[in-house]
Amino acid sequence: MDTGLTSFAPTDGKALRAAFGRFGTGVTVITTQTSNGPLGMTANSFSSVSLDPPLVLWSAALRSKRHDAFAQAESYCIHVLGADQQALALHFAGQGHDFTGFDWMPGPDSAPEFRGCLAAFHCKTYAVHPAGDHSMILGEIRHAAQRPGSGAGLLFDQGRFGTFTPKP
Repeated sequence: MDTGLTSFAPTDGKALRAAFGRFGTGVTVITTQTSNGPLGMTANSFSSVSLDPPLVLWSAALRSKRHDAFAQAESYCIHVLGADQQALALHFAGQGHDFTGFDWMPGPDSAPEFRGCLAAFHCKTYAVHPAGDHSMILGEIRHAAQRPGSGAGLLFDQGRFGTFTPKP
């Protein structure tokens, strides 16, 4: 049976990454407060898990210099980015300590909260699980907020940023 798909070994990291990239995702920036000040990280591995209790998850790469700070954080904030926030995503994909030029304030548990995001979820760390070359970080939502009105989300697909355009 010809499915039109090209097979590859699941151990082929380059091909596997490209195949994962076929799944378009939303873009988030996660922030926490550390003893050295605020810290941020861009992630597209965010997902809702449960409504009761309210749980979300995201994954941090072990090789990231920011991994340990987030895996050990008591609390953090997940920001769902709008289409107009690509600069925020790119900035925190590259580094995490410089918050200069971004409008933010301390949130309910001290984790930085950026203004203008589509949604923000302030979480207490619920569990951290090893998962290959990443850690799965589960958070219990303690405070949630969303931007009033509408706004397109920032999406990431095949290494590119964009937005969703609904069919008429």
